[in-house]
Amino acid sequence: MEQPTINHCIFDTAIGPCGVAWSVRGLVAVALPEASRAATEKRLADKAGSGGAATPPPAIGAVIADVKRYLTGERVDFTPVAIDVSSLDPFRRKLYELMRDLAWGSTTTYGALAQELGLNGWEGARDVGEAMGRNPVPIVIPCHRVLAAGGKLGGFSAHGGPATKAKLLALEGVRFDGGAPRLPGL
Repeated sequence: MEQPTINHCIFDTAIGPCGVAWSVRGLVAVALPEASRAATEKRLADKAGSGGAATPPPAIGAVIADVKRYLTGERVDFTPVAIDVSSLDPFRRKLYELMRDLAWGSTTTYGALAQELGLNGWEGARDVGEAMGRNPVPIVIPCHRVLAAGGKLGGFSAHGGPATKAKLLALEGVRFDGGAPRLPGL
């Protein structure tokens, strides 16, 4: 079966230039800010296999507006967003579907997600963590809401790593330093 064309768009947010990529099936990728606008676009285009920049269709324009609102600290529900998971393996599809149910301001752990998937021990938690590191649509699939054992922050594959993860959680009222989130620009 022929894969649909993928396009992308870079847009400004309170934390810097972000991007989305889409196909006719839905959202394919989200990129958080890199060191520069050009780096953000390159990472997004490479990650998504984009055929080039384009004007987003209305449904993707609505996602862009929601991402902008989210990054100013507004509560946004991304569960209705259509995501094109056609290129993902069944394990990641199931895991990402579970993660989409994680509500604003709530967290879980790699181990808890592994158990929900029927995986046991540290190996299951590791497999979950590895799959989350390849999450193509962060924020929409809220991998930042998944913590390491003992409520520790854990990793994050976006530019800025765990510090970016902590800032996204702070937007939702989850704090690791006892302080308030810094908005705009985190």
